[in-house]
Amino acid sequence: MSLPLEFSDKLLQAYSAPFKKTAAYMAGQRFLSCSMDFSGLLRSNLRYLEGQAAVMRSVWSEETGGEKPDRRFAADEWNRNPWYRFLKKSYLNNARTLSEITEAIGIEEDDKSRLRFLVGQYIESLSPANFLGTNPEAIQLALESQGGSLVSGLANYVEDARRGRIAITDESAFEVGRNVATSEGAVVFECELMQLIQYKPLTDKVASRPLVIVPPCINKFYILDLQPENSFVRFACEQGHTVFLVSWRNPQADMSETTWDDYVEHGVLKALEVSQAISGAAQVNALGWCVGGTLLTSALGVQQARGKKTVASMTLLTTMLDFSEPGELGVFIDEPTVAQREQTIGRSGIYPGKELAFVFQMLRPNDLIWPYFVGNYLKGQSPGAFDLLYWNADATNLAGPMYAWYLRNMYLENKLREPGQLTVCGHPMDLGSIDVPNYILATKDDHIVPWQSAYRSVQLLGGKSEFVLGESGHIAGVINPASKQKRGYWRAGERCDDADGWLASATSTPGSWWVHWAAWLKRHAGKQVAAPARLGNDTFEPIEPAPGRYVSVRAD
Repeated sequence: MSLPLEFSDKLLQAYSAPFKKTAAYMAGQRFLSCSMDFSGLLRSNLRYLEGQAAVMRSVWSEETGGEKPDRRFAADEWNRNPWYRFLKKSYLNNARTLSEITEAIGIEEDDKSRLRFLVGQYIESLSPANFLGTNPEAIQLALESQGGSLVSGLANYVEDARRGRIAITDESAFEVGRNVATSEGAVVFECELMQLIQYKPLTDKVASRPLVIVPPCINKFYILDLQPENSFVRFACEQGHTVFLVSWRNPQADMSETTWDDYVEHGVLKALEVSQAISGAAQVNALGWCVGGTLLTSALGVQQARGKKTVASMTLLTTMLDFSEPGELGVFIDEPTVAQREQTIGRSGIYPGKELAFVFQMLRPNDLIWPYFVGNYLKGQSPGAFDLLYWNADATNLAGPMYAWYLRNMYLENKLREPGQLTVCGHPMDLGSIDVPNYILATKDDHIVPWQSAYRSVQLLGGKSEFVLGESGHIAGVINPASKQKRGYWRAGERCDDADGWLASATSTPGSWWVHWAAWLKRHAGKQVAAPARLGNDTFEPIEPAPGRYVSVRAD
C-alpha cells in the first residue's frame, strides 16, 4: 500500500497548501486589521437562516424551481430522495453564505481575489457528491456491482498513484503522430531548444510569405493539430499558406540554465530566420499563442532594436502583454512565491510539468479534478477518450531560470508594457516600436488571459490592430474549427480606452473566427507562387517526419 499512501499524501499536500496559506493569511496582521462590511454580513446571515428554513421545507417537496443546472447533482436521487435533497440544498446554501462572507471582508483587491479563489476551492472540495457515503450514484453502483465498482475504483487509484496524477482521459486511445498531430510535414531544423516543422502544402499555389507559428512553451504544440477535423495547422495549409511551426523541447536536466533570452534568440528568432531562408521570402507572417505570443512579441521588439523587419504581420492568440490584471493565475503569484522560485530554480533547475498542470486543474476544479475523482475512485469508472484532454494531460516541464524571470518581470512587476523597463537579448523593449499590422484574438470566458487584458495590447503595439473577441475560453475559443460553425465572435468595435467600450460597439458574428482571420491574413500574405515541391532546402534538409521527436518526450 506504499504507493497509494504516498500518492494520497502528495495529493493532499498539493491540494491543502493553498488552504494552509489562507489560514496563515487570516492569522496575520493584514486580516486582523481589515475592515468588515457588517451590514453585508448581517444580510448574509439572515439569508442563510432563510435559506435553511427553505431547505427544511423542501425536504418533503421535489420542487427545484429557481435552481441553476448543476451536473454534480444531475442524478434524480438528489431531488427525489428527501435525505439527498437536504444534503444538496444545505450544501448550496452554505456555499452561497461562505462566498458572501468572503465578499464582506474589507481587504485589498489582490488579497480579496486570492481569498475568493481559495474559499472557492474549499467550497468545491466539500460537495456531498465528492464523498462515497453521500453520493447516491456511487452507493447504487457499489450495491448493484456487489462491491465491484469499489474494487475498480481502488485499481484506478493505484494506477493513478503510479502515474502521480488523476487520469482525465483514456490515454491509451491516443498516440502522438498516429491519431493526434498527424498533419504531414518534416522537421527541417533543430537545436537544443526546439524543432522547426515545415508542413506539406495542401494547395497548388501558396502565398509567398510563409506563416510561422510559435505555440506556448508550457504546453505541447499539437493542440493546434489534434485531428484533421479540428486542426488549425491543416486549416492554415488549406488556405494556401506554407506553415512552419515551433515544437518546443520538453526541458530536462541539461536545460536547467535556459533563460527567457535563450527562448527568444535561439527559439523564436531562429525559427523566423530558418523559415525565411527556406521560403526565400523577404518577410514572413508570424503567429503566437499565449506565452508563445509574449515570446513572439519580445522577439519582434529585439528585431526592431536591431533594425530588422522580417515579419510582415503578427497574430496574437489569447496573449498578455500587460499583466496588470492576470486573471485567476494571479492568485498563485506574489512576492514571497516568486522569491521562493528564484531561490530554488531561478539560477538553475527545472519546474516540474506535473506541478504546473495541477495549478491549471485547480483553476477549474469542477471540470478537471472532482468529476474524475468521483468517476475514477468512487464509481470505479474509466474516463472516456477525448483528444483535447489527452493533450491537457501531456504536461511540459519548464526551465527554472526562464520561468522565474517570466514570473518576476511579467506577472509580478509588469515591465513589458513600460518602454525601456525590460531588457531582452541586450535590448530595451518598446512595444510601441513594433509597427507591424497585428491581429489580436481574445476569448470572452478566458480564465488564464482575461479578454480585457488582451485588449490592452491594442494600446501598447505600434501597428494597426484588428481586435476580435471569440466566445468560450482559452482553449475551446481558439480551437473552433470553421467547418463546424460553432460559437461566434465579436469584431469591428470602435477603438476605445477600455475593453467594455469596444464591446458595446462591436458586431456579433456567428461561426468561427478562423474565417475572419484567414481573410485578414490574406491581405498580408504576398503574391501567389507555386507550392514548393520539397520540404526544406539544400541548407536545411528534412531531419525526420513531423511531428518529430521532441513532442513525444513526456514529463512523467
